[in-house]
Amino acid sequence: MKLSKHDLVQLLHTQGDNATADRADAALPEQIDTDRDREVLASVGLDQARLQAHLAAASIHIIG
Repeated sequence: MKLSKHDLVQLLHTQGDNATADRADAALPEQIDTDRDREVLASVGLDQARLQAHLAAASIHIIG
């Protein structure tokens, strides 16, 4: 799945997960590919399950 870093960071801030949002903003590329960027996502605290939980809690624009 692909998504915008801006949308993800904004979503995390909206959900009150500011520390993860700041880490994601610093470490992730502008266009996130959850397969390609799996290790970077995990390093900022967003393993597959946690990322899916955040995405399920809000409407976020998925690219492609």
